[in-house]
Amino acid sequence: MSKFPYDPANFPKVTLVNRLAEEKSPYLLQHAPNPVHWQPWDEATFALARRSNRPVFLSIGYATCHWCHVMERESFEDDEVAALLNAGFIPVKVDREERPDIDQTYMTVCQMMTGQGGWPLTLVLTPEKEPFFAATYLPRESRPGQPGLIYLLQRIAEAWRGDESGIRHSAGQLCQALADIRDPKREAQPLNDAPLRRALDEYRRDYDADWGGFGAAPKFPAPHNLSLLVRLARRFDHPEATAMVLHTLRAIRQGGVYDQLGYGLHRYAVDRQWHIPHFEKMLYDQATFILAAVEAYQATGAEDLLATARDTAAYLLAELVDDLGAFHCGEDADSEGAEGTYYLWRNEEIEAILGPEDAVLFFAAYGLEGEKGLREGMVLRQALPFEALATSPKLDLATLTARLDQARRQLLAVRQKRVRPFRDDKILVAWNGLAIAALARLGAVTGDIELIQAARRAADFIGAHLRRSDGRLLRRWRENQAAIPGFLEDYAFFAWGRLELFLADFREKDLDDALTLTKEMLKLFDDGQGGLFDEASDAEEILDRSCNPMDGALPSGSSVAAANLLRLGRLLDRRDLEAWGETLLGKGMAEFVKHPRAYAQQLCALDLALSPPMEIVLAASREDGEACKMLAAARHRFLPEGFILLHSPDTDEGTKRIPFLGGKTAKDGEARAYLCRDRSCRAPVVGLQAFQILLDEIDS
Repeated sequence: MSKFPYDPANFPKVTLVNRLAEEKSPYLLQHAPNPVHWQPWDEATFALARRSNRPVFLSIGYATCHWCHVMERESFEDDEVAALLNAGFIPVKVDREERPDIDQTYMTVCQMMTGQGGWPLTLVLTPEKEPFFAATYLPRESRPGQPGLIYLLQRIAEAWRGDESGIRHSAGQLCQALADIRDPKREAQPLNDAPLRRALDEYRRDYDADWGGFGAAPKFPAPHNLSLLVRLARRFDHPEATAMVLHTLRAIRQGGVYDQLGYGLHRYAVDRQWHIPHFEKMLYDQATFILAAVEAYQATGAEDLLATARDTAAYLLAELVDDLGAFHCGEDADSEGAEGTYYLWRNEEIEAILGPEDAVLFFAAYGLEGEKGLREGMVLRQALPFEALATSPKLDLATLTARLDQARRQLLAVRQKRVRPFRDDKILVAWNGLAIAALARLGAVTGDIELIQAARRAADFIGAHLRRSDGRLLRRWRENQAAIPGFLEDYAFFAWGRLELFLADFREKDLDDALTLTKEMLKLFDDGQGGLFDEASDAEEILDRSCNPMDGALPSGSSVAAANLLRLGRLLDRRDLEAWGETLLGKGMAEFVKHPRAYAQQLCALDLALSPPMEIVLAASREDGEACKMLAAARHRFLPEGFILLHSPDTDEGTKRIPFLGGKTAKDGEARAYLCRDRSCRAPVVGLQAFQILLDEIDS
């Protein structure tokens, strides 16, 4: 084996130091103490790579990533690995959450080259950013069937020295293949329900009738799949689809994948039963889970699902909210050097805290699940519904629930004294947009003003701190610094949040902001063919500009943009906006039919596009008690294509912005309800009882 990596004569001398201490990203700062001379992704780094003619070793991850921590401990804190990287490469670290453009580009490359992806993501590039090696987690030493990092670094360095021109040629071919994949130049096709029917068939085929969810382990909650499924149940009058949604949401809430003490959803379950989680908690998972639970409640009236949404919101407001009002990215899986330590329990611990009598009751309601590898204890899950334990007059449901909640609070208080998992405290506009939308929707449905106010504080923070003087939206804020020009998902998700805020309490500024963000989005991300790029026209071009409508752990920016355009177009009678949303969907129709479950949020937008517009207008004063009851009754229904608006007679501003409000007034001081479908309005009704009958007709 060549001794190249240790021989300084093999490459021109270059002086490197670890520059990550200058960064704001918690993930990059985690790697600042490494002996690896990490560089941030910037032009100075690639200029250095070109001058020294060294390949770039690119490592992409995020602050709450368990396997990123493992690779750091095994390799990046190791002096031998550091010597290899520092001698023969320009090592670069990227936070995927700050730079989704870099992550998406090279994740696609990894999937092309290896058939899989994930984090940590590991690539080697030419100094011109063209990739020629890709992998995910790599152990330090080789294992059977898996080469180790030390071995690969030596081989790659030798190959670069021996056949640089061949490597560059292969990298160029790979980049061309990437460009072909990312720019298929699809023509828009007419919209139809074929992808929706195909999606329903696939959900039915892959549904786990025993434990809920879809497919085998590991199981991801993927809440936007459930949001689609509840729409499919309504569109096709399919009770089985409704049952799948209810079963899955309840199985998740009762499983170890949901934090039974402090609430909130863990990233995924490693088992089929939802018992053993991968323990990290992400802001976007909480937001999309709240939305799915609220919509399932609206569709079925299942109060336990509304309680699940409330519990999840309580976690956001207790653990992820910043002092200034916006929301942090998430919490790590690890604490005290091991995964899940913060969340695990032993029987004797619980007995000592609760006492014998309450411990017996608690263990009847909550089970402890464990597996090899959870050395510090086991995971709490809900073993039985509380109703099943309320079996005597002395232990009725109310008494039982109160005792169990007190036990939960006692255990939570003890847990909070443990070493907490690391919290990634950066603020991302896109993820906050999802949280704003979720809290505003939940607040509207429940009538909880505090939830709407929490959503508004986050939105106001973004408006005040993440806008440049020229109006350009920025992506990330941390330690009083806003940076990184926003991507498509930042504009689309934040506009969604603003629109949901408007529909929650009818402040016209929210509607204006949603429209302004959408207009700016269309200017910055227009691909010239009726589609939208993920990166703006003023952004750094990595290898090319991407246009990825596929949903992943989060909905795609394109999918949320399409829904926003449809909703704003209908609300404001802007046919140009609605048509753009339809074109966005039309360009994806061929792929939607082939792989419908990969486009769940897109298909939610397609369901909206195929549904006739609906408006419910309550003409009354904001202080009218009867109108408030009517508004609450409408909001408890699942009407995804509908706008439910309160039009106060003491202002005409709303009429100027929303044309269909014109002429809709109260009568003799009584609230009147107007229903319009497919741009045709029925005679108004007066009073809650008549309005309930009208709502029942809509649902029938």
